[in-house]
Amino acid sequence: MIQSKSQPTLDEIRAMIAQIPPQDLITLFEEIEERLQTTEIMRLAETGFQEWDDPEEDIYNAET
Repeated sequence: MIQSKSQPTLDEIRAMIAQIPPQDLITLFEEIEERLQTTEIMRLAETGFQEWDDPEEDIYNAET
């Protein structure tokens, strides 16, 4: 579990990364790439759903 303290600086992260074994770095980079791709896909999908956001057809938020 991550303790609540100030987040590391970019220089501190670079120093930590320099200590990681090469195979673990590959795994880390793959995980980061997957997260970035997921974030980008979600951002693109959000813009696609905007065309469906029609207040006149908002049956789910209508009071009964």
